[in-house]
Amino acid sequence: MARNTVFRSLHDLGLSTWFGGTLANAVALNPAAAAADTDAGSGAVANVGWDRWTPVNAAAIGAHLIGSAGLIAGNSSRLANQEGVATMAVAKTALTVAALAVTARSRALGRTVSEHTAVPVQSGARPSDATPPAVAAAQKQLALLQWVVPALTGALVVVSSFAGEQQRPSEVRKGIAHRLLP
Repeated sequence: MARNTVFRSLHDLGLSTWFGGTLANAVALNPAAAAADTDAGSGAVANVGWDRWTPVNAAAIGAHLIGSAGLIAGNSSRLANQEGVATMAVAKTALTVAALAVTARSRALGRTVSEHTAVPVQSGARPSDATPPAVAAAQKQLALLQWVVPALTGALVVVSSFAGEQQRPSEVRKGIAHRLLP
């Protein structure tokens, strides 16, 4: 039981950090960067903020993945025997893979922007007329992806809540009974 608690904690803490941090940066950091005195200052503020967030986000994602793998291993009998658990695990895995892919794409685009540290921009996700074309193209994609990551990780939070409900003893009994006696 204690081992599952550790994995659940890693899963939940990692996921909540991944979700909350990317949402906070999209809601606050990117728009706040526009308050800098110059367009180059806006670029510097956004880039420094996102560069500081990247290692924290990587650690959060790592914790989430370790926790997820541990929970799958610890719940292998439920996956095999309780109705609905395998379907929920597949849904969570698909959302996780999608969130990882969008996060990786966002980071690659972010590196394109960050390489120019004090690049002139309107905000963290909006180019200015003086923004170099490659950076402007990256920012236009980031303007959308900054919302996709928290949407996917937020969906993971919701699905994880439903998965947690499946662990209630009454649900386990019901799910196993449905599997054995259709």
